[in-house]
Amino acid sequence: MSHFTTDTAEHDPPVDPLESLDRLLRDLRSSRTGLSTREAQRRLGVSGYNELVRRRSEGWLRALSRQLVHPLALLLWVAALLAALSSSVPLAVAIVVVIALNAAFAFVQERHADQAVEALAAYLPQRARVLRDDTDGEIDARELVPGDVIVVSEGDRVSADARLLDGVAEIDASALTGESMPVRVTADSADSHVPLIHARDVVFSGTTCVTGEATAVVFATGMHTELGRIAALSQGGGHQESPLEKQVKRVARLIAVVAVGMGAAFIPLGTLLAGLSLADSVTFAIGLIVANVPEGLLPTITLALAVGVRLLARQGALVKRISAVETLGSTSVICTDKTGTLTVNRMTVTTAWTSDGVVDFEALPDPPAARSVSHRLMTAAVWCNNSEPAEAPDTIRPDGEHAAKTGIGDPTELALLQAAAQVGIDPHRSKDDRLAEFHFDPALRRMSTVDRVGTSVVVHTKGAPEEVLARCTHIAEETSTRPLTDEDRATVDAVIADWARRGRRLLAIAERTLPSSEIPANLTREQAEQGSTLLGITAMIDPPRHEVPEAVDRCHSAGIRLIVVTGDHALTARGIAESVHIGERGLRVIGGDEADAMSDRELDAALAGHDEIVFARSSPETKLRITDALQESGHIVAMTGDGANDAPALRQADIGVAMGRSGTDVAREAAVMVLVDDNFATIVGAIEAGRRVYDNVRKFIVYIFAHATPEVVPFLAYALTSGAIPLPLTIMQILAVDLGTETLPALALGRENAEPDLMRRPPRPRTQSVIDGPMLARSWGLLGGVSAVLVMGLFLLTLLDGGWTFGADTSTGELHHTWQQATTMTFLGIVACQIGTAMAARTSRSPLARIGFTTNRMLLWGIAFEIVFAAAVVTLPPLQTVFGTAVPDIWLLTLLLPLPVIVWGCDELFRWWRRTGNGAQHG
Repeated sequence: MSHFTTDTAEHDPPVDPLESLDRLLRDLRSSRTGLSTREAQRRLGVSGYNELVRRRSEGWLRALSRQLVHPLALLLWVAALLAALSSSVPLAVAIVVVIALNAAFAFVQERHADQAVEALAAYLPQRARVLRDDTDGEIDARELVPGDVIVVSEGDRVSADARLLDGVAEIDASALTGESMPVRVTADSADSHVPLIHARDVVFSGTTCVTGEATAVVFATGMHTELGRIAALSQGGGHQESPLEKQVKRVARLIAVVAVGMGAAFIPLGTLLAGLSLADSVTFAIGLIVANVPEGLLPTITLALAVGVRLLARQGALVKRISAVETLGSTSVICTDKTGTLTVNRMTVTTAWTSDGVVDFEALPDPPAARSVSHRLMTAAVWCNNSEPAEAPDTIRPDGEHAAKTGIGDPTELALLQAAAQVGIDPHRSKDDRLAEFHFDPALRRMSTVDRVGTSVVVHTKGAPEEVLARCTHIAEETSTRPLTDEDRATVDAVIADWARRGRRLLAIAERTLPSSEIPANLTREQAEQGSTLLGITAMIDPPRHEVPEAVDRCHSAGIRLIVVTGDHALTARGIAESVHIGERGLRVIGGDEADAMSDRELDAALAGHDEIVFARSSPETKLRITDALQESGHIVAMTGDGANDAPALRQADIGVAMGRSGTDVAREAAVMVLVDDNFATIVGAIEAGRRVYDNVRKFIVYIFAHATPEVVPFLAYALTSGAIPLPLTIMQILAVDLGTETLPALALGRENAEPDLMRRPPRPRTQSVIDGPMLARSWGLLGGVSAVLVMGLFLLTLLDGGWTFGADTSTGELHHTWQQATTMTFLGIVACQIGTAMAARTSRSPLARIGFTTNRMLLWGIAFEIVFAAAVVTLPPLQTVFGTAVPDIWLLTLLLPLPVIVWGCDELFRWWRRTGNGAQHG
């Protein structure tokens, strides 16, 4: 037996929701007329608001401090400390400013991304009907307290866990239990020997009243509800880093070790072997560290991911964790629901079979005759129905969405009422004529009503064709009934198989007139249904979304495997899957019983191939097992879900995708991404956006890393010649490059458009690093190497033109000015090479002409800014003092013009070589 403790007071005894009503009311210190407003306010101060408490987000101070202790930031702290110890206080201050700017920039970007999803709506309703002070009124649902008496009626969403006091209602508990059919609850069905979740006199927070009206006393609110308990479980666990986060941290540690190692090694080497002073050796070590640190890497990655978050939000996908954008791009398997994701979640009756023939509701010329079998069929569908139709006929717009309210109740029953209205039958029935009801039972898969029709008492039954057909002994004809023969059963079975194969949802409808005009007092379901007359079979369809087939085709071209996990019938699920192109290369259907009976090894084997699979009649446990098996085999899995019971699978998946329209708050909390429109095509668009972000991250890593070589080589030339070649670049000039001229073009590369073949590549393996050998060879070796040769040539040419000879002292006199001009040419040469590198980095394989030279306007503005900034550093006296620059001769400046073309051209030839000839074998 389940026990809950309400927080009304510390001395209150535990409350058992399933104890007798009188005792429950006494324990809650309430009554059937509810609480007074004054008492409710007192309890609110003790129990707290009736709302789900979200996991507390990281505080701003902690988030900011995290940016200050990242491995790359720590590396810069070491450089600042060395600068301070070597009495280079201005340099130390400059490095600290760099650290602060980077941390602030990354912090702002993360916060901006977090705020993009702060507005995910709470699942609890805003208003609730409650009895207080002996009056019926509305209050904010968050102000409900234990002991309140609430009124639940048709269309209401239940605001708290409550025990029924009186009334009868049909409750859609799918959000909590996953069961798609409504559950009947009544105050008369008290049973203290069942689990609370199965009690038929209790309603739960987050569920919806389909029909009926009841009053109930609240015994649990907020996080003490069943929904709250699941939410608390789904919030367990800490932050899981994305593959990109892990890789960047690994690379940052590697860069830190290499940079510190090189710097530490050159202090004794420079002092003992190169003959440099200790101060010069320390300066050299600081220069190596600063030159090796890509200061703009972390904020640029953060911004690229934030751009991805905003892009996805505009497309209808809210991403709760900024790093998940990159994970999306590596998705290799999508496990998707069917209803509402692949389909529009709107049931429509398309055809009906009777002994008279097939009725096509999509092209109905004239309503059938009043006594035809099809007329009797749809009349029975109205009787055996608990939904309320819309006041006016519903219409469907060309986009598949309904233009008007469809009514209140189960979508299947509403579809039957709409079909009845099409053939001229009034979809409204008198509730007074309902004598008894045998509610839908998921195990039996049928429901029956006992209704007074004129002077007769008639049992109307609808349900799964195989269940209803097994209880039929007769079949209806136009003016009579006749015994149901084996030939009839074979005909019906053939119709069922054919329609189910086409993705139709089927219901058989039957009736039986009881011999007496009064219902026997102990009439059982079996007695009422046995010996029924089959009226016919209705076929319904939840049509696929028109954009899904194209999205599925894009998944196939991108090498993404699709698995449908649904609670529907196997043939129906197969039909829908095939209609949207899923399984074109092979489709296997696995039923729920078959999946549950599989061992882990058997499930692994079933998922090991390349065929796409439909898991029909699946359970939430099956979803979790599928996710785990796919991840064990190295796949990156996106899993969709909407119910609270989907939360474990959504958390387990690499990308949990919750539904925004139909999803529960628990599912949204567990998921990483929320679809505003519940549309499968949005998932595919999100994957494309993720791939684009990942591509762009690699592009600006190439761009940033390429400048490490021309920044490090000058220091090596200085050290290896024991200072005979003067230092070609100062540390302040390195900082001017890394933060002044480099940042904006790098940010612009983060907004680069997708390459043409983006969704024609296979998913990258989970183990593939964002930074690999070929990338480093291209950035450090090709782009960086060419740049280093060019800038060192400019440096030496400027020195030689000014009268310098090898080993000459440049610290004083005229040669000092020449040296300043030479370092300025090195600085400007790196800037010029940056322009060529930026254009080259825009594509990894394709020729730049195919991408377009001017398609990234932001990059062009970034290049314009770095030219203006570099000109300011060289020509403005205050900046000349800070950065140690001097204006070179005009003829030297003209030598800068071909540098971007040379760098870009070398890379263009390299990419051409990779696309053709021997390079293709290594590409």
